Amino acid sequence: MRRISVFGATGSIGKNTLDLLTPGEVEIVALSGGRQVDLLAAEARRFRAQVAVTCYPDCYEALKNALAGTGIEAAAGPEAVVEAADRPADWVMSAIVGAAGLLPGLRALRHGGTLALANKESLVTAGELLMAEARCHGATILPVDSEHSAVFQTLTGEDRSAVERVIITASGGPFRDWPLERLAGATPEQAVAHPNWAMGKRISIDSASMFNKALELIETREFFGFEPGQIEVIVHPQSIIHAMVGFSDGGILAHLGPADMRHAIGYALNWPDRAHVPVERLDLARLANLSFQAPDESRFPALRLARAVMATRGLSGAVFNAAKEVALDHFIARRLGFLEMAAVVEETMARVSGDLRRNDAVLSLNDVLNADQLARQKAEEVARQRLR
Repeated sequence: MRRISVFGATGSIGKNTLDLLTPGEVEIVALSGGRQVDLLAAEARRFRAQVAVTCYPDCYEALKNALAGTGIEAAAGPEAVVEAADRPADWVMSAIVGAAGLLPGLRALRHGGTLALANKESLVTAGELLMAEARCHGATILPVDSEHSAVFQTLTGEDRSAVERVIITASGGPFRDWPLERLAGATPEQAVAHPNWAMGKRISIDSASMFNKALELIETREFFGFEPGQIEVIVHPQSIIHAMVGFSDGGILAHLGPADMRHAIGYALNWPDRAHVPVERLDLARLANLSFQAPDESRFPALRLARAVMATRGLSGAVFNAAKEVALDHFIARRLGFLEMAAVVEETMARVSGDLRRNDAVLSLNDVLNADQLARQKAEEVARQRLR
């Protein structure tokens, strides 16, 4: 029986993953979640998981009580999540949001199985380390972001040396038609209202600011190894084409699918085969038309900052992501305006750049964690100065 762990089981990706699994047909090793303890415990009971972990220590007693009498272990805290990832599994979903997903993903790779990667921050902050760890242990990393799954599928059987360009699409989010002056007053509630995708709060706001797409630009560079100048973003409001790959003969292959993450999850779950996935089938006649427009980087400066990260590499991705997470926290708490998030990230990157060792040196995990901590400290300083 296939052994499976799902980290981030109570988020949108985790719930969609469990939706594709059938109790009794797989062995669930570990499930992790946040504060939705009742949901985490219910899924652990449904799949008879070995262990359920909440990343919040103060939720431990509630989780333990919810699992009383089931024989399922309960644990809590970031270290417990990493320990759960240390349990051998054949297929692991990494869907923890933010830099917190890096260590569990690295630990899971040690068992030589398949890591289905929905945690884009792992590649952004430590892509070099993650890919090296997979090679060292003979593990496989499969992308679960819809755009990167689309690129992966489109490249299957193709000669990568013939690739001229990779184009990932962006819906443009809820603010794609807002004038710049109105964006300054955008609220967290407005930013969460994504027009196409049902996602969690943080990733929805990242999508509205295009920080999510900025992360995906960097992720494309780290996962596939293409040069920054080969990677493009195009705004595609319908979210039907998820990515396109252009080749040296002038042809472009596009991957189309519904705005439903279960397709990318199902592809990673069944790879290298394809199996039935219960998603809507596209009615092309009903779609009628697909439209595209160039992204306005003056309104969404996160894309420009991502290109600077791709050019620099090294620890710049860890700095970029950490500063973004801090800025996002302040926006959610209404201490920063929508447009100020990018300003905080850019200033943090400038302040931290001189404090890091050469970007062409070999990365270590400590390098990444130290850069993450330093960037968070600097970003807090920058954000506080803007509050005065």
